[in-house]
Amino acid sequence: MLISDGLGPASVSFARSYYQYTNNKPYDYQMPLDTIHVGQSRTRSSSTLVTDSAAGATAFSCNLKTYNGAVGVDPHRNPCGTVLESAKHTKGMLTGLVATSRITHATPASFSAHVVDREREEKIATQQVGDNPLGRSVDLMFGGGYCYFLPKSDKKSCRSDQRNLLDEAKARYDWTTVIYNNRTLFDAMPTDSTVLPAMSLFSFDHMSYEIDRNTKAEPSLSEMSKKALDIMYKATENKENGFFMMIEGSRIDMAAHSNDAATHVHEILEYQKTIELVKKYVDEHPDTIMISTSDHETGGLSLARQVSNAYPEYVWYPDVLTRVKHSTVYLANLMKKKKLTREYIVNTILGKYLGIHDPTETEIQSLMNMNQTMFDYYLADMVSIRAQLGWATHGHSGVDVNLYAYGSGADTLVGNHENTQIGEFITESLGLNLDEMTRKLNRNSPLFHLDDLSLDDKLEYNQALQHYHHDPSTLKHPDL
Repeated sequence: MLISDGLGPASVSFARSYYQYTNNKPYDYQMPLDTIHVGQSRTRSSSTLVTDSAAGATAFSCNLKTYNGAVGVDPHRNPCGTVLESAKHTKGMLTGLVATSRITHATPASFSAHVVDREREEKIATQQVGDNPLGRSVDLMFGGGYCYFLPKSDKKSCRSDQRNLLDEAKARYDWTTVIYNNRTLFDAMPTDSTVLPAMSLFSFDHMSYEIDRNTKAEPSLSEMSKKALDIMYKATENKENGFFMMIEGSRIDMAAHSNDAATHVHEILEYQKTIELVKKYVDEHPDTIMISTSDHETGGLSLARQVSNAYPEYVWYPDVLTRVKHSTVYLANLMKKKKLTREYIVNTILGKYLGIHDPTETEIQSLMNMNQTMFDYYLADMVSIRAQLGWATHGHSGVDVNLYAYGSGADTLVGNHENTQIGEFITESLGLNLDEMTRKLNRNSPLFHLDDLSLDDKLEYNQALQHYHHDPSTLKHPDL
């Protein structure tokens, strides 16, 4: 399964148009995803019509609706067995997670851990290495976020305790290969079963945006996916059971949160490249199915923008984005390293890195008096205005997202589906038993997923959806 976090229908069109423009492709050119489009997925969670990534991914992994922020737990905060766990423990398949976010982030976590709040990333990391009632469920993890696996005494740690999960992974949970912050070792890793279980984490936090990526330090999504597929194939080619893998284009979403159009398009194009290589794998192994969809849309992107009170032009300008050399987050982070003078802002940040040579005095003065987050957002908006791209929000939206499928059984997914039905399709196709996993999780250690037994407001927030069902008793909710 591939998940394009935050990729909505408009973003698919946006990236296609950009690619056609920059590569002189004809009007009818199709991107890899275009050739396997079968339907749409609905995205609402149990708590609101606009989901977050945790609830969205849990719909895929557990086949159920849950509240925003929930990772592998149901609306009552009880752990729910996931398709990855059942693939491992019911069917004896190999399992893998590949992501450009922290591997403990909401989407990969929702397949491999159970916590009541997505912010509990320390606990997620602990469970991912194997410290949970089922034991180790993941055979391969490639991504970012090694800070949650290092002890508090390490200056690069995000943990509040002294557990060194990288050491524990090998000593207690039988991980064979544990690599962090070392692309050279990753590249040298053999592509066979001898490396499994294998963990390779490339960055302290999320991996770099594709537009910013140091190719000597970090692989791309497609490079990680190719390595993962090669390893999984070699490890299962002579076995009856195959593998289940979740691959996420995580930072498509994060670029859209910033409304950073240039960064967003490069993340999408790298995801398309990954789709192409997985399609090739399916062609070579026709008993395989690939599913691709999004947990939600981010940003409310529109491919037009009214930039004045005059009647709007019917245009948007891809060439504006071709001049951008770095993400706006990268540029905002420069504020930590040096004082941003007017000259540096105009000549370097705007001129050299964003290709903006016509800033107004108002824009310059605004940039000189902003905090880091606003600097990021403002730079992104300067680019979008010039490209005439519109954004509705720095958050998510509630639109249906595209559903893609290729390979054995893909026709079953034609049409419009609830996101939970995608997980149900995986469950049925692989012959999984999620109920068995759920029973074991709750029977073996019923409170393992809780680090704070006091109730928070997550369950109460489930009432928000009732507002749309005209239940007047819920109108007391502060968000309504």
